[in-house]
Amino acid sequence: MAKSVELSSFDNLVANSLTGSELEEFNRIYYGRKDHRFLKINESNIEFAKHNNFDIAAYDFPAQKEETRRPRIVKVGIIQHSIAISTDKPIVEQRQSIFDKIRNIIIAAANEGVNIICLQEAWSMPFAFCTREKQPWCEFAESAIDGPSVQFLKDFSAKYGMVIISPILERDEIHGDTIWNTAVVINEFGEVIGKHRKNHIPRVGDFNESTYYFEGNTGHPVFETKFGKIAINICYGRHHPLNWLMFGINGAEIVFNPSATVSGLSEHLWSVEARNAAIANSYYTCSINRVGTEKFPNEFTSGDGLPSHKEFGHFYGSSYVTAPDGCRTPGLSRNKDGLLITQLDLNKCRQIKDKWGFTMTQRLDLYAESLKKAVQPEYECQVIKKK
Repeated sequence: MAKSVELSSFDNLVANSLTGSELEEFNRIYYGRKDHRFLKINESNIEFAKHNNFDIAAYDFPAQKEETRRPRIVKVGIIQHSIAISTDKPIVEQRQSIFDKIRNIIIAAANEGVNIICLQEAWSMPFAFCTREKQPWCEFAESAIDGPSVQFLKDFSAKYGMVIISPILERDEIHGDTIWNTAVVINEFGEVIGKHRKNHIPRVGDFNESTYYFEGNTGHPVFETKFGKIAINICYGRHHPLNWLMFGINGAEIVFNPSATVSGLSEHLWSVEARNAAIANSYYTCSINRVGTEKFPNEFTSGDGLPSHKEFGHFYGSSYVTAPDGCRTPGLSRNKDGLLITQLDLNKCRQIKDKWGFTMTQRLDLYAESLKKAVQPEYECQVIKKK
């Protein structure tokens, strides 16, 4: 495939091109606030990140002070990364090399007092679903209770008192060795408290994920943790507004969107969908995308008549966080590993519900009645035609 020059960061491009009042006005219009409200990062962590070749950024989302409730402050960390070695290496080596780089990023997050960490979709493996090959990629599938990726993260959760969300390729040995795309939630004691399986599976171009797993069967669970009520909308689910809606109905305060998406396909949607969901549902959204171009040993096709290829495309990173009022952070790099930290006051969720009334004025009864009719085979669209 032809190489293209990858822009390192849209946000840095703008920040380096504008100054003064023009930059403030751009920030107000695009990000929702003139000031990004940077959080101070320990100098030792900045040097540690440089030494280990990942970016680190931190921002604050305060809420108004209330008379009857104390602030509910939580620090969230989202991690984007590339694979570490080539995809023709043994499975165990590929996974361990990713563990080795993630270890340092988690340590940096812990040193900044992060309470909840979420990694990207299928974080402990290459995104091999484009190939349609079952071997060797199915060997990355693991138990959601005691698989190698989960065990690796359990130690950090217990050591640092963090909740960690681990999106993996799950092997369900109890039910016929079925494979799922799953996010495992580990609490601050290193215990698995639950999991969510990806609700919507793409069948778009090289995203041949239905070759490996089907739509999830866990509904829209919200996990009540020490640090707030959290949910996970895995990758392609971000294209489905009702998927976001249901997590809000179930009480989510933060919804994570661990993803793997490439430039040239959905990047123009990336900065829109999770932000819209935060606004519509009055909760925080955290969007995580992997980084880099992954090459595979054998050529594959997209079924579009174009030449076969060994690369999926460039995963453009650009992970970001949006508050319930629609304000958002700058994104991380488009081509470099990174840790994005945000300090959130969860009181803002209710404050925005009170201000805008979106959840109060939504007509769930009306939608439910209409949807009940729409799924019937004999359904007729409600279209008024000229007589």
